[in-house]
Amino acid sequence: MTGYFLRRALGALAVVLVLSAVVYATFYIAPGDPARLACGPRCNPEQIRQVREQLSLNDPVYLQYWHFLQGIVSGHDYSTGTGVLHCQAPCFGLSYQNDQQVTDLIVQRLPATASLATGAMVVWLLLGTGTGLLSALRRGGLTERVLTWLTLAGTATPVFISGLGLLMLFCAYLEWLPFPTYVPLMDDPEQWAWNMLLPWLALGLLESAKYARLTRSSMLETLAEDHIRTFRAYGATERSLIARHALRGAVAPVVALTAADFGSMFGNAMLTEMMFGLPGIGQLLVNATRTIDLPVVVAVVMVTGTAVVIANIVADLLYAAADRRVVLR
Repeated sequence: MTGYFLRRALGALAVVLVLSAVVYATFYIAPGDPARLACGPRCNPEQIRQVREQLSLNDPVYLQYWHFLQGIVSGHDYSTGTGVLHCQAPCFGLSYQNDQQVTDLIVQRLPATASLATGAMVVWLLLGTGTGLLSALRRGGLTERVLTWLTLAGTATPVFISGLGLLMLFCAYLEWLPFPTYVPLMDDPEQWAWNMLLPWLALGLLESAKYARLTRSSMLETLAEDHIRTFRAYGATERSLIARHALRGAVAPVVALTAADFGSMFGNAMLTEMMFGLPGIGQLLVNATRTIDLPVVVAVVMVTGTAVVIANIVADLLYAAADRRVVLR
C-alpha cells in the first residue's frame, strides 16, 4: 500500500508541475503586458517600466517561471519603492486591484466554498445513494421507472434553473426560508445552516442524479455476481445479503467518485455562488476575470486544479482500500 501511495503521489506532483507551467504560459507569456495590467490604464511608460522591474518581468521566461514556483514554495519579496514586502508561501503575487496578497484573498473566500461543497456532498450522497439503492431493489417495477425518470430529469436540469426554482418556491411563494445571505459558521451555526440550505440543495440535487445512476448500476452488478448467488442458494436472507455483502461492493465506486467530485466542487460551484451571492472562490474568480486581475485568476486556477489532483489521490486510496486488487495492478 505504501508503494502504491508513493507512485500516486509522484504522479500527482508531476501533474501539478505541468499544470503550473501551462497556467503560467497561458496567463503571463501569452500576448499581453502584465506590467500594464498591474500598473493600470493611466500609467505612463516610465511607471510601467518600474512595475516591470519590480515584478522581474525583464528576466528570461524560464527565470520568471522559476520565480513563480519559488514564490509558491518559499515565498517572494516585492519592492514597494520605499521598502520590501514579503509574501509568505504559498505566494501567488499581489492583486492588481488592491495590492493585497492573493493568498489572503483566497483564504478569506475559502470558508464559503468549503461550506457549499461539504453540504452539497452530504445532500448528493443521501439522495443519490438512497435513490439508487431503492431503484436497484425495486428493479422492473413502477418505483424504478419513476426514480429513473427523476434522475434523468435531475441530470438535465442546470443548477441555475433548479436554484431559481428553489428560491421562488421556498423564499418567495411559501416564505419558509429567508433569501440566502452567507453567515460564517463560527459566528452563528444555526443561521449558517439555514442560509446555506438552498445552495446545498441546488448543487446537491444536480450531483445526486449522477450518484443515483451509479449506485443503481453498481448494486445490480454486485447482486449478479457468483458469490451473491451462492449465499442466496445457502438460504441467506435478502436483507443479510444486501447489508453484509452487496452493499460494500456497490458503495466502493461511489466513495471513490465522491472524493474526486468533492475536489472539483471548488471550481464547479461558481454558478451556485454567483446565484446565491456566496462570497466564495468562484465569485472571486468571476470578479478577477472581469477586471483582468491575472495573479488572482492564476491562483484560483492553481488552487482548484491542485484540489482536483489531491482529491483524485484520495479517491484512488479509498478505492484501493475497498478493493485490494487495485494495489496489485
